[in-house]
Amino acid sequence: MKCLIVIPARYQSTRFPGKPLAPIGGVPLLERVVRIAGIAASQTGAGFVVAADDERVAELARAIGAPVVMTPPKLASGSDRALAAAQAHAPDADFIVNLQGDLPFTPPSYVAGLIEAARASGTGDGAPQVFTPVVQLSWEALDGLRARKQITPFSGTTCIVGQGGRAHWFSKNILPALRDEAGLRAAGPLAPVFRHIGLYGYRAEALRFFVAAPVGHYEQLEGLEQLRFLEAGVPIQTVAVKPARIAMWGIDTPQDAALAEQHLARAGDPLQHGLYDGEG
Repeated sequence: MKCLIVIPARYQSTRFPGKPLAPIGGVPLLERVVRIAGIAASQTGAGFVVAADDERVAELARAIGAPVVMTPPKLASGSDRALAAAQAHAPDADFIVNLQGDLPFTPPSYVAGLIEAARASGTGDGAPQVFTPVVQLSWEALDGLRARKQITPFSGTTCIVGQGGRAHWFSKNILPALRDEAGLRAAGPLAPVFRHIGLYGYRAEALRFFVAAPVGHYEQLEGLEQLRFLEAGVPIQTVAVKPARIAMWGIDTPQDAALAEQHLARAGDPLQHGLYDGEG
């Protein structure tokens, strides 16, 4: 199975123009994500490429030695950009990982885990077409998510995980509801709540389906693109991962970049060996 990691890196961000070039701890945001992709690629034998929308992003990619392709600036989503880049760079790729270029704290093990799960799952009828990571929350982490949702209700996505790791549903609400929470807390340190990590691996035909299909009803209501697959009956396989050393996920605004600097000062730079997954 030929695998490709695509890094969509969009210069024309509405909330943060020039975001891929923004320094995080003295290292451009895009360079951090490229180094993550490089580690995962070396672990799995996958290739990787930056999908740029602006020559300034392409120049940075070339300067740090990353393969790069230009994609149309007005594509609708990172998934559209991932498909365009894959078709240009490796049209024979069987499996494509969409590693957004604003996720500087993604453990390489998350990316490698999607590729390994896809390789192990087979390709027969009923085989998963889409793979994505989830983290089972501790009670402390669940309390933190609830507190954040009091301020920003649409922050954080949860997933209902079925037998064998198949995803039943995703929501911006915290699912499932917990009727006997006191008893559940007494039973163990982990809550029966899985937080979704916004990283995807697609079989090529599934990514082509996504780009061609109309927006789903519940996808539009929740603002979650993965629901387009579930509404169409396309199975999604979750891959259980452990919490990252730095829990912050994406960089959307200059304020996020400043917060990322604080995380680096407190927890250490995950570019250092062993610091991605809470080790070291």
